[in-house]
Amino acid sequence: MRALLHTLDALWQLLRLAVITRGKLGGRYWHWRRETAFGNDVSRMPSRMDRVRATLRFGHWVGRMRRL
Repeated sequence: MRALLHTLDALWQLLRLAVITRGKLGGRYWHWRRETAFGNDVSRMPSRMDRVRATLRFGHWVGRMRRL
């Protein structure tokens, strides 16, 4: 149950960020976020599933920071 709540919170925070950035997922903020999190080297890029997990962890972290 706790994992489900964490996932829902992460998705909510990511949706909130998408709205704030006006859905420009290819914009400067998201480009910087991807580059900071995963780098530029495609050969060293984590798998798609690992990137999804990391993105959800980021969304959950955003929620925790907002509640502080």
